[in-house]
Amino acid sequence: MIPRDFIDTLLARVDVVDVIDRRVPLKKAGQNYQACCPFHSEKTPSFTVSPTKQFYHCFGCGAHGTALGFLMEYEHMSFPDAVAALAQDAGLAVPESGEPDRPRPPPALWDALEQAAQFYKQQLKLTPHAIDYLKRRGLTGTIAARYGIGYAPDGSPLKQVFKDYAADALAASGLVIDGERGRYDRFRHRIMFPIRNIKGRIIGFGGRVLDQGEPKYLNSPETPLFHKGSEIYGLFEARAAIKAAGRAIVVEGYMDVVALAQHGVEFAVATLGTATTPAHARTLLRHTDRLIYAFDGDNAGRKAAWRALENTLEALQDGKEVSFLFLPEGEDPDSYIRANGHAAFLQLLDTDTLPLSAFLVRELTRDRKLDAQEGQAALLKAAKPLLEKIAAPLLARLIQRQIAELAHLPADELSHMGVKPGAIRRMAPRLQRRPAPSRLRSLARTLLMNPQRVAEVEPRWLDANDPLSSRMDELTTWLREVGPLSLPALAEAARGRAMEALVDELMTDLLDKDDNWDWSAEFDGALKQLRDDWKRRRWQELAARPLNSLSATERQELTELARS
Repeated sequence: MIPRDFIDTLLARVDVVDVIDRRVPLKKAGQNYQACCPFHSEKTPSFTVSPTKQFYHCFGCGAHGTALGFLMEYEHMSFPDAVAALAQDAGLAVPESGEPDRPRPPPALWDALEQAAQFYKQQLKLTPHAIDYLKRRGLTGTIAARYGIGYAPDGSPLKQVFKDYAADALAASGLVIDGERGRYDRFRHRIMFPIRNIKGRIIGFGGRVLDQGEPKYLNSPETPLFHKGSEIYGLFEARAAIKAAGRAIVVEGYMDVVALAQHGVEFAVATLGTATTPAHARTLLRHTDRLIYAFDGDNAGRKAAWRALENTLEALQDGKEVSFLFLPEGEDPDSYIRANGHAAFLQLLDTDTLPLSAFLVRELTRDRKLDAQEGQAALLKAAKPLLEKIAAPLLARLIQRQIAELAHLPADELSHMGVKPGAIRRMAPRLQRRPAPSRLRSLARTLLMNPQRVAEVEPRWLDANDPLSSRMDELTTWLREVGPLSLPALAEAARGRAMEALVDELMTDLLDKDDNWDWSAEFDGALKQLRDDWKRRRWQELAARPLNSLSATERQELTELARS
């Protein structure tokens, strides 16, 4: 993990206005800046950036965060990548000690992979047999060049490419294998597909056998650069097309990706010979609001789709759509689009996809007799772990309601049986609701501006009937743990934790206050009100009891409260 104190220092060194203005031009609007929101369509600007409080908020869609949050959402960066980008702008070096278990890979690994990729590309041009294979698959030189496709000759030709064939970097990058009879090339007589990370750097290869042979597809092994469970083939090349199309399609193989691109469907990507993981799903849903999985329509395709569904549940977000496309049996995206063309394939995406919720319910109810209690019980047992994995709370409740109806139960009865929708794990829901009236609200928001004064708030003063009471207790406990931080640092400290939604909500409240607002005075007033309200409640509680039931201490307390 990146040290928290480094993130705090970084946020103090960057200006959220500058970070956003370089990507979305801002205009001064009073004490803040405004623009049309880059995260949803609007004609009247509702996207507000505060230079003094160092965060942005859209009153239209609810997008909200710090400079780091903006880079993650706008540039589709991971948290470490956003930190690295801001650190580079600020002239800071991200501490090496931040990730002791994942040391920075040596440059030799990157260099070895790049040198091998150039060699494979040259060999493709010199190998008519490989060129003919790609032509038979309908690929042009333009597409081959775009994806950096190459050819690995038989034998171990990398001995002639690298002066030091015994170098550790060749094995560490997955290019060679050290066997009982010595070192030899991992990829031989295969069409080579470079696998790039989101920055465009080669991290590994996928190789397809050119003629007959096993395995049909061969990937690089796990290396310091290449982690099969989190990387996505074609995402670097597809980023612009995904943004333009407003959707991404996940297919099963490299050839499916390049074949679709050859026919104008450039927003396709593939997992690397493994089932879709939660990390894959989270990455893709950062890039688009509509994600489509494409599978064969046979039993094997349905099983693969179910694994993708299970691993996508914890990455779901309300407002994002995940669906499934089942192609006719015997077809894959490559063969279908070559036989039927671009328009027919897009028609499938528009009309024949099955929403995740519908696929989930269909498979849960398959072959179950729901007119019998035994079948209903089996349905609930199978649904329970899946419902609890769904990270999108609104969608989870809607699916829960449908499951309850199929089991002939009231929706609220499922919770009594231990079926609970999954907890919110990421960003707060974008839907903005007016908060319930609360005397504690003023104190809560001023605490964000005066976190060093949290010790002055006594938990016993909190009114249990106030709608913010339990969350206020959690907030004060959390502030004592993290210590006094700046407002943007608090927002980042809350990221991914239970406090995230409340902190975001309170930060939005702060936007309507003038930069010269006396937060210390507001805190003093709110704290006095809290203490006075508690004294009144305590006096009423003691006065309502018979005098002979009060202890000596309680009688003294009653007298003191009456005088105050």
